[in-house]
Amino acid sequence: MKIRLVQNGIITEVEDIEEAATPPVNGFYWIHATPFDLDILQPLFGLHHLAVEDCIDEEEQRPKLQNYDDHYFMVINGITFHNHDIFLREINIFWGSSTIITVTKQEAPEFTTMLSIIREKEVNRPDAFLYYLVDQIVDRYFDVTEKIEDLLEDLEEQILMHTKKSHLDQIIGLRSEILYARKMLVPQRDLIDALHKKELPLIQPYLRKYFGDIVEDASKIVESFEAFRDLIGNLREAYQAALAGRANDIMRVFTALTTIFMPLTIVTGIYGMNFDVMPELHSPYGYYIVLGCMAAIGTTMFIIFKKKDWL
Repeated sequence: MKIRLVQNGIITEVEDIEEAATPPVNGFYWIHATPFDLDILQPLFGLHHLAVEDCIDEEEQRPKLQNYDDHYFMVINGITFHNHDIFLREINIFWGSSTIITVTKQEAPEFTTMLSIIREKEVNRPDAFLYYLVDQIVDRYFDVTEKIEDLLEDLEEQILMHTKKSHLDQIIGLRSEILYARKMLVPQRDLIDALHKKELPLIQPYLRKYFGDIVEDASKIVESFEAFRDLIGNLREAYQAALAGRANDIMRVFTALTTIFMPLTIVTGIYGMNFDVMPELHSPYGYYIVLGCMAAIGTTMFIIFKKKDWL
């Protein structure tokens, strides 16, 4: 657990958690904790037991905003994209008039960025801290959408150039990841919209306008993932069409080869008959003549098929 006193962009490390229970004259306390620290934080700051249960619960919580007596509780999801997998990181936030508590189960890179933002923007209130944090979380979604777009374009090119069975596994895997993320994105957009439209006493009115910009970004992200879902469907159709075209090409080659060898088989079949009276069998040059004729027939048919683009 890390305790920081934030005053006009100046961050001071605090060792004693009891000190953070008393509102500062200026600024606010930012406490970054894990679920294991909630046993200490709950009685000290009066955190609602239902919100604490949500933080501890191993099941994934949907983005939401809840209003309690003297503080709010919010669940929002950060995102990372690695090895074609989308990872959503649950970020739980308690905030009051002089304290903001962030609770995460994994490390969140957004908090590292927040340290520099606090100093640069001279943050002095919990609601301003919340605004910049939500803005950072949403911005990271744009980075992920760019990576997914690049991956889909690359996968489409590979399918068109040389279709492999592994491409279908990638398509199915990406589809499940995109649907999984989209399921959380819609309630997350609604959550940010609530921060923009609801009259929350702990958020200054001028900040609600800024949350409106984040709502627009969140809506764009939802639209991007809707488009990804359609693109995945198109990729699957392209994969099936490429397989069908490849099968047709193979069958065309086999058919052409069979057609070329058919007259050669007839010739060899004729001269393979065991009749006593076959004048050509006694010709000293018969073998070479027949081979030459077979080669001429095969070559002629190959040239004809090539010109007709059958091979």
